Amino acid sequence: MIRPLNSYILKGCLLMSALLAGCSKDDDLKHAEGQPVLLTDFIPATGGSTTEVLITGDNFSADTSDITVTINGKRCAIVNANTKQIMVIVPKKCGTGNLVVKVGKDSVVSSTPFTYVFSRTVTTLAGNGTAGFANGKGADALFNFNGQSWYRMMGIGADDNGNVYVADPGNACIRKIDNAGNATVLAGSPGNGGSDDGKGPAARFQIPYGLALDAQGNVYTADPGTWSIRKITPDGTTTTLGGTVQEPWNVAVDKVSGKVYYCSNGGGSVFEMKADGSSTAIINGITSPGGMDFDKAGNLYVSSNTGHTIIQFKAGTWQPTVIAGATGVAGYVNGTGAAARFANPWGLAVDITGNIYVAGNGSYGANADESIRAISANTWDVITYAGSNSAGFTDGIGAAASFNAPMGVAVDKDGIVYVLDKNNNRVRKIISE
Repeated sequence: MIRPLNSYILKGCLLMSALLAGCSKDDDLKHAEGQPVLLTDFIPATGGSTTEVLITGDNFSADTSDITVTINGKRCAIVNANTKQIMVIVPKKCGTGNLVVKVGKDSVVSSTPFTYVFSRTVTTLAGNGTAGFANGKGADALFNFNGQSWYRMMGIGADDNGNVYVADPGNACIRKIDNAGNATVLAGSPGNGGSDDGKGPAARFQIPYGLALDAQGNVYTADPGTWSIRKITPDGTTTTLGGTVQEPWNVAVDKVSGKVYYCSNGGGSVFEMKADGSSTAIINGITSPGGMDFDKAGNLYVSSNTGHTIIQFKAGTWQPTVIAGATGVAGYVNGTGAAARFANPWGLAVDITGNIYVAGNGSYGANADESIRAISANTWDVITYAGSNSAGFTDGIGAAASFNAPMGVAVDKDGIVYVLDKNNNRVRKIISE
């Protein structure tokens, strides 16, 4: 229960007064070992990191070194305490959970959870809104994501060293953005389309759309303009995998096996690429497959663009389950599983804990969803991670931030989310705290 602010302040003052005034007996400041620790209330019940929470109960201790308070196993900093009250500071990213108060060998768990409110801050990593080509840092870099209105790329990925890679179809190349925001060309020759293999600028691409990375830092891209899947090593050397493939739109790497897969818009299929260069369809009949990624257990997730759903394909059997959205029903609604609604979902990424991020606008223009959505692992609870149903450009926090045709999404090992923001010709960055 959230109490009025004046009640919170009053309790805090009473706690501090008691601590300053002291007590007539030393025993009044000590924990009675072996006796129950009581937790009757805490305020506020909702907040983010650095929120001060006042815990009220009995049989605590004035010796803060004897007290541990945690939320989901993450330790709260203790400001001060006596036997009746404890003031703590909520740690970053602890999530929603019950408070566990341990005094000496005795402990108690709150009957209700503390509701953690994440603060998700959107900034611009590179680009300035102008379509074109330029290498440079931050706003000095130029991309050409919306050179053609029909571009429906989603190619963005992040490695373990803080580098971000994007497919830049308007410039017919693959770009690299380092952790300082410096954009360069990894492979391809800006403005010169083709299908040649080679190192750095000797390589040629037509309209690279999808992009994925493997554990060794190799970049893979799907190029529907040349009907090919290409591999680019960290030094920029490009080779073609398997020759001509069937209208590839996106590519993914299984984190368990290291195998490369691609989806074809033509047949609504997912293909596994073999070591000999051939490919075999393992899944068929997806309505307009777009984003695809694997979790650490080898389960595959695919966004069905015109089906308006997110589908899980079980590792080993490829048994399909719609985990979020309603087939054929477009909308912009948060909720759990089938209660949620998507409108032309496109790019998709899975983090190390199995949470799924979806880039909301895979259409050719204005869309009911201009946000990044997040789907919680296993519960399939859908929330808006950042942005809203209105297109625009604003760096900001949560729903105050805006995107214009967010088509690609990636997440790194630290949980930082990156967005290919097509009509803003920018690469955006979301940090959650």
